[in-house]
Amino acid sequence: MATGTEPQQNTDGVRTGTRAAITAPHLRTDRWWLAPAVTAAGLFAFVVYSTWRAFANAHYYAAPYVSPFYSPCLAENCRTMRAGPNADLFGAWWGISPAIIILIFPLGFRLTCYYYRKAYYRAFWASPPACAVAEPHRTYTGETRFPLILQNIHRYFFYAALLVAGVLTYDTVLAFRDPHYRWGHMGLGTLVFLANIVLIWAYTISCHSCRHIVGGKLKHFSRHPVRYRAWQFVGRLNARHMQLAWASLLSVALADFYVYLVASGVFDDPRFF
Repeated sequence: MATGTEPQQNTDGVRTGTRAAITAPHLRTDRWWLAPAVTAAGLFAFVVYSTWRAFANAHYYAAPYVSPFYSPCLAENCRTMRAGPNADLFGAWWGISPAIIILIFPLGFRLTCYYYRKAYYRAFWASPPACAVAEPHRTYTGETRFPLILQNIHRYFFYAALLVAGVLTYDTVLAFRDPHYRWGHMGLGTLVFLANIVLIWAYTISCHSCRHIVGGKLKHFSRHPVRYRAWQFVGRLNARHMQLAWASLLSVALADFYVYLVASGVFDDPRFF
């Protein structure tokens, strides 16, 4: 923000000689810290929960439901899931939870996501803490240095996220079975899985990388009407990317927790038909 004043030669953030000059009358005095604090609390809670579940290596399968944290299950020590996403690519040498293998891909996609960057940059690193708030850091290099330069691999994690979403879609189809693997049945868990996969796909295709893949580098939309309509659709979803990011984060945790409750015997899955 141009103020017409000389930078104040102090030692913190925006008040150094190399940063933008923002004088006190232009700085916020409201409770600007509330939004990043809530964001930090929400992300921290998910990190704690997902870490516990990922290393638990138990209660992740209750026929016909499999936790999205453990799907696809790529280790030999996975629970046997009839027609489920088992692929014993990692042999007996893999001794820890199989969730560690697969979670790197959806988590990598979310960690490098443009919205989540904004969320944890503000919530945990205070870079910047909020608009019109004094920057606490003396220098700013953005994403030009290690490790933040690795954020540029987001588009590659997007491709991996598509594969994971495809597997979770398969899991949702399998949720239309009963505990004895008979088709044509639906329980409460089926609805949980349906809500989760809809939000997962909505969040995934609302990604900025998806929008660029669908309509990027086109000079004449009129010559590509199908791609143009797809680009418009993704653009409308992209406008709700933040809401979809939070909704899908909560839904995937809820789906896992539901499987945990059923698998651990807390209650039986209510069946509608």
